[in-house]
Amino acid sequence: MCSLYFSESSRIWHLAFSNIMLCVLLKLTTQTQVPNSNFHPPVEVPGDSKANLMSMSFPGVQLHIEDQHVVMDNGILQVTISNPEGMVTGIEYNGIDNLLEILNEESNRGYWDLVWNVAGSTGTKGIFDRMEGTSLKVIVENEEQVELSFTRMWDPSIDQGKLVPLNIDKRYVMLRDSSGFYSYAIYEHLEEWPAFNIDNTRIAFKLREDMFRYMAIADNRQRFMPLPEDRLADRGQALAYPEAVLLVNPVEPDFKGEVDDKYQYSCENKDNRVHGWISNNPSVGFWQITASDEFRSGGPLKQCLTSHVGPTTLAIFHSVHYSGEDLVLKFGPNEPWKKVFGPVFIFLNSLTDGDDPLLLWEDAKQQMIYEVQTWPYSFPASEDFQSADQRGSVCGRLLIQDRYISEENVPGNGAYVGLALPGNVGSWQRECKGYQFWTRADEDGYFSINNIRTGDYNLYAWVPGVIGDYQYNVVITINSGCEIDVGEVVYEPPRDGPTLWEIGIPDRSAAEFYVPDPDPKLINKLYVNHPDRFRQYGLWERYSELYPDGDLVYTIGTCDYGKDWFFAQVTRKTVNNTYEGTTWQIRFKLDVADESGTYKLRLALATAHASELQVRINDPKADPPVFSSGVIGKDNTIARHGIHGLYRLYNVDVPGTQLLEGDNTIFLTQTQGTTPFQGVMYDYIRLEGPDKII
Repeated sequence: MCSLYFSESSRIWHLAFSNIMLCVLLKLTTQTQVPNSNFHPPVEVPGDSKANLMSMSFPGVQLHIEDQHVVMDNGILQVTISNPEGMVTGIEYNGIDNLLEILNEESNRGYWDLVWNVAGSTGTKGIFDRMEGTSLKVIVENEEQVELSFTRMWDPSIDQGKLVPLNIDKRYVMLRDSSGFYSYAIYEHLEEWPAFNIDNTRIAFKLREDMFRYMAIADNRQRFMPLPEDRLADRGQALAYPEAVLLVNPVEPDFKGEVDDKYQYSCENKDNRVHGWISNNPSVGFWQITASDEFRSGGPLKQCLTSHVGPTTLAIFHSVHYSGEDLVLKFGPNEPWKKVFGPVFIFLNSLTDGDDPLLLWEDAKQQMIYEVQTWPYSFPASEDFQSADQRGSVCGRLLIQDRYISEENVPGNGAYVGLALPGNVGSWQRECKGYQFWTRADEDGYFSINNIRTGDYNLYAWVPGVIGDYQYNVVITINSGCEIDVGEVVYEPPRDGPTLWEIGIPDRSAAEFYVPDPDPKLINKLYVNHPDRFRQYGLWERYSELYPDGDLVYTIGTCDYGKDWFFAQVTRKTVNNTYEGTTWQIRFKLDVADESGTYKLRLALATAHASELQVRINDPKADPPVFSSGVIGKDNTIARHGIHGLYRLYNVDVPGTQLLEGDNTIFLTQTQGTTPFQGVMYDYIRLEGPDKII
């Protein structure tokens, strides 16, 4: 019988409420705080177990302060935190003394960290800082809640050049009858303080290796994982970059021949709501739940790490992964800034012996739904975290105006609509200092964005199936309690003339193109026959094997981009084990070539890494080319098994004098060839004729 060890009687009522709200949420397509992929029927708890759970009673929250540690205890779990550093050193739960890795130093079990650098530094490598607190303050202490604050205040007379110039306030919260605890932090940079950069910041938990072996990120992304020692030199073979290791002599022979790489488990912000680990003996789940994206950088498509071999679970708040230096947080010397990261919820659950351990995953998803429904939380004591009544909302309707699709405006079906700091068209994907609030429009283009923090924003949008980005040209000011209706807003996507031909789908991803099978000696079994087959290691090497005698040639009207367009224009490996740029060809016919007109080539890139893309028409050696992007991108998507990074759109004028009646060829040359990881992924390519050709 399944008891699920929700651990608190009130949570049974929460689940009942979730069942009702789940039906409502499924109809509210404008609300995407809960990703559709995570909607599942609630786990059935047998009647007897329900009665037992509802009759259970736990004491109020207690706080025990010792010289070097503090303990939060609500009768369900006990969380031990170092004093005054603010590191989580122990989590006692379900009769287990510590779920965290007891073989690690106390500072390497549960901790906040960041990577920073001095102003003017380049690249994405910096100084690692676990942000050890120097002072403890009890913010709330009663039977219903304990909230602790571990602070480190920056002193310019002492810390200049030694510590990141931030005041850091790390908070931990335990509630009565809650099978878990929350954590959030407030970072503050004062106006007179020096300039600096932040590359990454997160909260990490290192779990017990002898217990947690099964990792779950999504319904179709979960598996038993190798051990960390399988990555060591005597058991693993380092591959082309440090994160990837071929397991040649693993502790458990079943993992032999697999590749382990933490980037194979990256996830987009919009889908990154719950992930974690399951222990089979005893049956215990450890889950990291993030109820909102508002404090994450880079918008809903930004990709971050989740869980990986360790066993490790992460809550990433800001990172440069799949974006590179474009997303480094850069602060000027007189730039005040404050931001709240979190709260995130660390949720624990367990089963009675004999039950299916995967019920723990189902239960974690239900808990995630409950957390999303109760956002913004009412319990954080910091005045910097705004409650629901302090926030506002925006609604409206997005329409698309493209006269070559319809004479009338059409609804922005499924559009991603969001608020981010004022900027330029598309700037939201590089924005990382403020808060962002996103939703999905319904099939009629209606959208509603709720629980927006006060401040000034631009409204941004993009529509799957439609090229380019939309920006509302009025700054929107959110005040407490405001309800703003922007009415109908109209997006006119880039368009100069009729579509002559197109390749791909404008969805900011290269997933629809041909993704080859991996080298059978370099596989991750999870992604065999998987929709995310692009996450396999080493796919860049397959290009030279599939095109040994020449580069890709794609013929409009004959080829199928799902079979004939390689997902990434990568470099070619030579016989000398060096690399060189590649030139792809698009061949097409024109019944009429208008020499007096100008054609338009739309090149939407899903990602780029240290690449230069050149375009030539009917002459592969033309100098200069019709277009050059210059060297662009530090996304590193190819190496990290992503299918997109930062979106880039180039609109290339093609003089009619360069086109011919009959056969034509566009040459796409990626010139850079130093490493196997340089290249671009295309999102969508379209050639438009002059306006008068219909």
